[in-house]
Amino acid sequence: MSERVISSEISSYDEPFEQSLRPQLLTQYIGQDKIKHNLAIFIEAAKMRNESLDHCLLYGPPGLGKTTLAAVIANEMNVQMRMTSGPAIERPGDLAAIVSSLEPGDVLFIDEIHRLNRSIEEVLYPAMEDFCLDIVVGKGPSARSVRLDLPPFTLVGATTRAGALSAPLRDRFGVLLRLDYYDEEALTSIVLRSAELFNAAIDHESAGEIARRSRGTPRIANRLLKRVRDYAQVRGNGNITITIAKEALELLQVDPRGLDHIDHKLINAMIERFRGGPVGLDTIAASIGEESTTIEDVYEPYLMQIGFIQRSPRGRIVTPLAYEHLGKPLPIDGNN
Repeated sequence: MSERVISSEISSYDEPFEQSLRPQLLTQYIGQDKIKHNLAIFIEAAKMRNESLDHCLLYGPPGLGKTTLAAVIANEMNVQMRMTSGPAIERPGDLAAIVSSLEPGDVLFIDEIHRLNRSIEEVLYPAMEDFCLDIVVGKGPSARSVRLDLPPFTLVGATTRAGALSAPLRDRFGVLLRLDYYDEEALTSIVLRSAELFNAAIDHESAGEIARRSRGTPRIANRLLKRVRDYAQVRGNGNITITIAKEALELLQVDPRGLDHIDHKLINAMIERFRGGPVGLDTIAASIGEESTTIEDVYEPYLMQIGFIQRSPRGRIVTPLAYEHLGKPLPIDGNN
């Protein structure tokens, strides 16, 4: 699968910019107003009691700002943050080394927490509940259990698949926060803020055009802004106008609904070869030369979210909305 400009996964192109673009405080964080309101209350209450914040679980699609929000929580609590990820912790000893080095009140951020090994989870339970670690030292008859006391800390877990978390681990989080896709207004504000940090001149209309094609995701909005800025510097005078923005986005093959050439290829194949469906996933995969798991996990969710594709017991069906968007006539006898 080739790298897509509208992929919500982080790429090597994004990494150098992401750190500089991330807000540091709740007041700088744009969007997710309900989450910000709740967090502000929880953080203020914890600071008044001189306690660590309750353990938080952040979940939602990729690119919405879970890692950023974890850093914001640490900054608001005036503590340090240690970062790791589920697959990186291979042995209980690795987890013990990380948590034993924490200072009181520190934030431990575990990304992709649903990919934690089950044996690691068992060690994590007493660490979250009682702030202690029970570790078995030695083997055979000489094996003994050692209990290590830990400073009170806040575990912030992030996952794109909350359902993949085991029930005992999920129940130990006191604060569960779901991040939703951003609306156009919030994304426009994010694009304007990022443009200011990039020293790129952009008007409100152009920022709105980029936001509209960003699939509700700040990561995609920032990526599109960087590539539109490149186009403006090479083909224009460096200022991003609505004309330059539209030209650049057309060159990147991102249409007004945020669909790229692969999305068009998938929908067109269903319409032209299978009269809009119903058609099975494996058949679609074979006809466009992609893996069925890639279609199901990467391409299909957004198309279903905007109502261009429906699932049925007999397969996938293209909706009238997709016909209208692509300017194609509905089939006369209408399988869908």
